[in-house]
Parts: sequence; structure tokens; C-alpha cells
Amino acid sequence: MQKLCILGSTGSIGKSTLDVVRLHPEKFDIVSLSAHSSVNDMFDQCLEFRPNKVVMVSAKSAEMLKAKLLAANITHIDIRSGATALETIAQEPTTDTVMAAIVGSCGLLPTLAAVKAGKKVLLANKEALVTSGAIFIAAVKASGAQLLPIDSEHNAIFQCLPLNAQQQPGYCDLASEGVSKVLLTGSGGPFRTWQREDLENVTPAQACAHPNWDMGRKISVDSATMMNKGLEFIEAKWLFNLAPEDIQVVLHPQSTIHSMVQYKDGSVIAQMGNPDMRTPIAHALSFPQRIDSGVEPFDFFAAKSFEFEDVDFVKYPNLKLAIDACKSGQGACTALNAANEIAVDAFLNEKIKFTDIAKINETSVNKFVSEQVTSIEDVVALDKIVRKFAQSLITEPEH
Repeated sequence: MQKLCILGSTGSIGKSTLDVVRLHPEKFDIVSLSAHSSVNDMFDQCLEFRPNKVVMVSAKSAEMLKAKLLAANITHIDIRSGATALETIAQEPTTDTVMAAIVGSCGLLPTLAAVKAGKKVLLANKEALVTSGAIFIAAVKASGAQLLPIDSEHNAIFQCLPLNAQQQPGYCDLASEGVSKVLLTGSGGPFRTWQREDLENVTPAQACAHPNWDMGRKISVDSATMMNKGLEFIEAKWLFNLAPEDIQVVLHPQSTIHSMVQYKDGSVIAQMGNPDMRTPIAHALSFPQRIDSGVEPFDFFAAKSFEFEDVDFVKYPNLKLAIDACKSGQGACTALNAANEIAVDAFLNEKIKFTDIAKINETSVNKFVSEQVTSIEDVVALDKIVRKFAQSLITEPEH
């Protein structure tokens, strides 16, 4: 039975993970859970899964959860608060497997703690690799941690690779395995068919209405700007030890083919299925075996045609910015992620326009592109400086 810690259990990925666990009570034991401040959701999870430890990053939320559990006569759960407590549960000796599903750069340190402790790490937090690429992969190699990608695209690429490459995340030699290119698919988000000039007036509600996937608000906006694909591009470079030239982004509006691997002999191997995150989660939880995920089998006869398109970088400047950052180095990638988190939050709170996200990101990257990042301390320091700078670029819209 796998002893499981879920970092970010009240978010979209966390809840999908618990959906899969629910189907296999004999295989998984929930040891610890974490959330930022979603008290009611965490209370329900505590009632059902009875973890030993729970971390609420917000101290106020931790106290509220304690009171609710006490009122329900549940006293065995150790409730902690604060960001450092996340690192503690991530490296706990009683845990085998850590689902790293905290959104954003705040998931970096607990995910790295799990890696350094040699855990089986299910990586749903792409920002960990975006902000600290080489440092993160070096830690995986040093500890012998097992790294399994959860993003549907990276999980698809992983499934299409030979076994030898799967066993060496971050330092596999794909060329020697006969791989010539990785094809990273993306839906194009809700504005794929819009004219560029119409994007000025996009509302948060429109940006969060993804046509195929059910995701949190931040990642939905990233999908609409295609920054999500840009972050995935950087993540793919580190996960699969690729040069930027080895990765090609392909628009595939149906989100049926989740990514592909092209081989030197002309073969292209694709992983496909219904767009549901429970599939990659179940794959990683049970790897190398397969278990039921609760996802309906793909129906080829009900499927629409498969469409593929090239990317319009003028419509999606954030994707171009991310690819350029990937080529520029770690400073640019760390700065891009930090600025984007600030810009997306400002857009969701209606402080800036949708098209301002890319402008803030570009200005921030240009300012910090040459910063040297050689340690986690450098990453954390740069992240902090860039956030402050990006925040200074945000002005309230005129009324």
C-alpha cells in the first residue's frame, strides 16, 4: 500500500487524485494533505480520508479547521500551518509518494524537499522545473527520487518513450533512443478562433472558460494566453533533457492527442484519450502497472476529426516569450514565471487588460534576463525581486 502525501489537495489536481484513490482503497493510504486556506474542502477530506497530518498554509485557516474537527470529535489529526510545514510533510519518513499539486512557485520548496528525501514524486507543479531546472534535476539525480510527470502533455510524452528513457528523468539521452523530436500539443484555449484585436476586451470569466479541460483559474488564464504551453515547453526541456530545437508546439483543438514523440525511422507515437486529468494521475500513481482511473474509454466513433495547426506567435506572444526564455537561460525562465503569476492575478482581479499580461511579462524578462541563478537561494531571491518589479508595472485601469 502506497503512503501518499498530497500537496494541494483541495485544488483541481488534488481532488482528481483523491477521486482515483477513492477507487482503490486497498492500494493507497492518505498520510498527509495540504491546502492554502480552503477550510470546508479540507474538513470534508479529513472526514473521508483520515490523514495523520494536515498543513494549512494560512494560520487562521488552520485554527478554523482545528475548531471544526474538534466539534466533529476528530482529535487524532496533527494540524500545522505555514509554508515550512509543507516541506516537513513532503519529506516525512512515513510517506512513499508525494503528489506535488500546489499551483505556482510556492510549490517549489516542498516539491524539492520531497525530491531530496528520495520520494516517488508525481510532478503536477510545472513551476518547480521552470524556476529551477538544472538545480531541480541535479537533486533528482543525487537522491535517486523517482520523478513522474502529471501534466497531461508530459505524461503523454513519458508514455511514448522507451523504458530506458522513462527510468532516467532529466538526464536521458533521447537521441540515442532514436527520438528525433517531441511534439507538444495544445488546444489553443478559448480564443483560438478570435481576431487579435478582440483580445483587448477579454474578461476573466471568458479567459477561464476552457473549451476542453476543467482547471483552476490561474492555469485557465495561462491556457488562454498559451503561457501554459510555454511553461510546459520549458518543463519538457528539463524533464526529457532536450534542446529547445527538439520541441515543437502543435495546436490540436480537440485535446484528444495529448502529445507525441517522433522517431528517426519516421514513426510517430502518440498518447490519446479523453481530456481528463485522472488518466495521467492514475498512470503515475500505479506506474509501471495500470489501474482504473474512472475515466470513460475514448470513443473513436463519437470523436470529431483531428485537426492540427501551426502557432500564431503574434496572437500568442506569451508562448514566444517562454520559448525565447528557455533559450536564454534560467534567469529569464525564473523571471518569466514570477512576472506571469503577478500579471495573471492582476488580470483576474480586473486591474489590467488580458493583453497587458504579455507586456508585463516581456518587460520583466528583459530587465532580469541576465541574472545568474546557481542555487535555490538565487531562485527564491530573484523570484521575490521580479514580483516586486512586476507589481510596480500594474496600474489600476482608467474608468
